[in-house]
Amino acid sequence: MLWKQLTGRKSLELLHQEMADDNRLRRVLGPVGLTALGIGAIIGAGIFVITGRTAAQDAGPAIMISYLIAGLGCTLAALCYAEFASTAPVAGSAYTYAYATLGELLAWIIGWDLILEYAMSCSVVAADWTKYFDEFLRIFFHVSLPPELSNSTFLYHPETGWTAAWQLNLPAVVIMLLCTVILVIGIRESATTNALLVAIKVGVVLFVIALGVFYINPANWTSIPVEQAHGGGDSTNKWGLLGVLGVHHWLEAANDSTRSSFMPYGFSGVMVGAALVFFAYIGFDSISTHSEEAKRPQRDVPIGILLSLVICALLYVAVSAVITGMQPYPEIDPDAALASAFRKQAERDNSALLRASAGVIAVGALAGITSVLLISFLSQARIFLAMARDGLLPRSIFGTVHPRFRTPHVSTILTGLIVAILAAVTPISVLEEMVSIGTATAFVVVCAAVLILRVTRPDAQRPFRCPLVFLVAPLGILVNLGMMMFLKPQTWLRLLIWLLVGLAVYFLYSMRHSVLGKRLREGHA
Repeated sequence: MLWKQLTGRKSLELLHQEMADDNRLRRVLGPVGLTALGIGAIIGAGIFVITGRTAAQDAGPAIMISYLIAGLGCTLAALCYAEFASTAPVAGSAYTYAYATLGELLAWIIGWDLILEYAMSCSVVAADWTKYFDEFLRIFFHVSLPPELSNSTFLYHPETGWTAAWQLNLPAVVIMLLCTVILVIGIRESATTNALLVAIKVGVVLFVIALGVFYINPANWTSIPVEQAHGGGDSTNKWGLLGVLGVHHWLEAANDSTRSSFMPYGFSGVMVGAALVFFAYIGFDSISTHSEEAKRPQRDVPIGILLSLVICALLYVAVSAVITGMQPYPEIDPDAALASAFRKQAERDNSALLRASAGVIAVGALAGITSVLLISFLSQARIFLAMARDGLLPRSIFGTVHPRFRTPHVSTILTGLIVAILAAVTPISVLEEMVSIGTATAFVVVCAAVLILRVTRPDAQRPFRCPLVFLVAPLGILVNLGMMMFLKPQTWLRLLIWLLVGLAVYFLYSMRHSVLGKRLREGHA
């Protein structure tokens, strides 16, 4: 019986039957709204913050290649997500897909992994919001936030380890609590707010590309000596888990031969960069968590996923070219790269236009990062809701839907408080890597799950079919695993600890309260 429950699957018929439950979310989103949700989740911390930080410290101008590699991994996973979302259009994303194909235990592990992904994502985005808020104050009011109110309490450095200081990222707490209030009100109101924020930030991004292209100096891509590359460093930073496993010794010579002004850290830097900027693409998978709120999920969700991913990938590469072309990569501000680049250019040229542009970018970045926060936070609550419906989490806390707003208000408030604390005290770099490894893990599972379902349920209705699925899905698994291998071993250790805690929760609580488990014990499944 134990093994039967651990490997028990929810049939596609049961997933569709659950859609008739009264405890449903409102169907108010069309393809435009879903695409806006995807763009809102993708464009933000990645294009405004992570791009500059990764270019300066890990990849140099070759961050453009990093974005293409990360985009390839996400595109392969997106095709699998799109097929699954059209086949089983219910809330829960990779968690629900795993439950239908891999069994309850693996579904729990993925759900637990997604809790980590979205919680860390919200935390890092809220923390990054502070960086551009500080740049906004510097540009418009010529003041800066004091370090005591804008930095995390705990700090981490590879050489000195963990330290603590009497400081707190207060703006991150404030913006997180404001988003909590907005999302408790409801999906229609938050989707409207998000659509406005998306329009603002996409306009700003296009403005950056259109204006910044005139200030690109190709010499910044081709003439900077590789000796000026100050990132990378030891094998852990250059090779991630491969450095610990010793595999990097076979690759060092080849990597050194690839180093150039454009690729100052070599191929390993490009891959480390891809593993880090991978975080910047995570928004597309949040669309599938809103399948229940889509008017025509079988058609609209695949459109939203693929369209938002393609649009954002093109914008990422273009903005990367602008950031690394306007200034030498060692001089890029890792905290507020875009606004800082235009502000520095304005100082060099004494240009009022560029000074105004820097201000516009700072405002647009705040709008963009806020929309990412809204969507990531929104998706977190939907994962909780799906797991609570299955009895794996307490339904009274995570499965309650407000009678008026039809939103999971209890879990939203609880999550908002936890994320606000994490954003206030935890270093951004630690949060970013946890998001990347959590996301890649979910992508690997979805690629595997769509293969399994093609074999076990060839008769299932699939309004969208992944083309060449037996090629695309395995490639998706390999590319995403490959990027994960370049993340630091400390990140893998933190993921392992989190998953072990999750297993303890499953065996102590979830297994006994599982709806599917009860059906099996009663002989109804």
